[in-house]
Amino acid sequence: MQSGLFDRLTALADPTRCRLLLALERQELTVNELRAALQLPQSTVSRHLKVLSDEGWITSRAEGVSNWYRAARELGPEARRLWEVVRDQFADSAPAHRDAERIKGIVAARHQRTTEFFASGAGQWDRVRGELFGDGLEWLALAGLLDPTWAVADLGAGTGHLAAALAPFVGRVVAIDESAAMLETAAERTKSFGNVVCRVGALEALPVESGTIHLAFAVLVLHHLIDPARAVVEAARTLRPGGRLVMVDMMPHERAEYRETMGHQWLGFDREAVFGWAKAAALEPIAYRPLPPKSTSQGPLLFVAVARKPHQPET
Repeated sequence: MQSGLFDRLTALADPTRCRLLLALERQELTVNELRAALQLPQSTVSRHLKVLSDEGWITSRAEGVSNWYRAARELGPEARRLWEVVRDQFADSAPAHRDAERIKGIVAARHQRTTEFFASGAGQWDRVRGELFGDGLEWLALAGLLDPTWAVADLGAGTGHLAAALAPFVGRVVAIDESAAMLETAAERTKSFGNVVCRVGALEALPVESGTIHLAFAVLVLHHLIDPARAVVEAARTLRPGGRLVMVDMMPHERAEYRETMGHQWLGFDREAVFGWAKAAALEPIAYRPLPPKSTSQGPLLFVAVARKPHQPET
């Protein structure tokens, strides 16, 4: 232990290494940035960085063709006290002040490059982001709200788009649809996840055990049902206490042709109707919100509504 402490003390015996460690205490920097800050040859900076790394004063990570360095965040009590003594003596030195000013410029230049990119490419950013990460990235952020232990139901799953989107983030997905042909496609789409169960069944009589579902989705399916209120009652039955039902469907509209062309039973639903179903199913209505239409959409406006199953009172 004593030998290790002396080795660490030796690492701090060189003023250049103290300057490097002081610079890296405040932010992460590359070798080239450290070279510019300390006004030293790259070979000299690299040699001193190796000593600091070998003695545990700094850490590094590779990113592309660059290595990024930072002062070690986890130091033992002896090393921490040693560095505090050295830093107090060295931080007010002229070289340390000059280094700090240069580093401010380096960090500011980084920020400026980012600002210039967005300023010059603002009109193209949506296209660039889509090419790099795909569409709908902002909605994927909502996956952070899902608990990895939850059982989730996709009511009216169709060919499994929603089930496939949910599967990586939850414990189990139960995909239910009346169409066996649709579910065959859903099963094929989701088989790689290993946690999706596809079941043929009506939404008015769900093949799901009572009180087993944490979160149920009914997306663009209620308008196809003769009795959507009954489907909400069934969904409520499957929910655990505190579980939620999320409904996405069309707001009231006048596209009567949908009855003939697509078999719609209802021309949308308003807040009063949706909240009425929830209350009749002993659910607490939470929200009914219109969804902003996409510029390319041609159908009626959509809404999202949420209702919650109350927690059972303690006995």
